[in-house]
Amino acid sequence: MFHSKAARAVMTASILALASGFSAQSPALANDKIEALQTITGSASWYGGQFHGRTTANGERYDMNELTAAHKTLPFGTKVRVTNERNGKAVVVRINDRGPFVGKRVIDLSRGAAQAVGMIDQGVARVKIEVL
Repeated sequence: MFHSKAARAVMTASILALASGFSAQSPALANDKIEALQTITGSASWYGGQFHGRTTANGERYDMNELTAAHKTLPFGTKVRVTNERNGKAVVVRINDRGPFVGKRVIDLSRGAAQAVGMIDQGVARVKIEVL
């Protein structure tokens, strides 16, 4: 398969480098905690029934009961932990839409995600967003 000792050496070194990056002591996996790559704070809102079943910006159907969110710039598929700063409740959501486009809000949660962090009644909440 390999035509030279150099090619085998490069392949072996690559495999060893990759394997060492996935050790149980990796900082991102230590103690079963996921470290945030970036933290954002600001106001969050939520959207529900009037958008249920419509196509999101990434092309999938919006399901207001799923744990998803809209963000202006984060790549689709990015997972973020959203924590309601008032009550400490948190949820991990997947970015699948663009927005919010009202005021200076930083994220728009699905109804399911908003319910998980306890912000349905107030509609808008101060949150901490951690990009995972």
